Amino acid sequence: MENKLASTVVNFIVRAVIGMGLIYLINQYLLHGNNTLSVGLNLVSFLTTGSLGIPGVCLLYGILIYQSL
Repeated sequence: MENKLASTVVNFIVRAVIGMGLIYLINQYLLHGNNTLSVGLNLVSFLTTGSLGIPGVCLLYGILIYQSL
């Protein structure tokens, strides 16, 4: 039981760190100069990417694109 919990926590943290790094790279290099579509690096984006992974990153950018329409 304890091993499964530790595995889940490590998996969450790895997904969150990779997701936040991906958001940073997209904001810095792909959306350079376009501040309206930049996802913030905050607790909500950390929790979203940690729980959903790469689809969470896509979800955050999808929400921003929908709001800008």
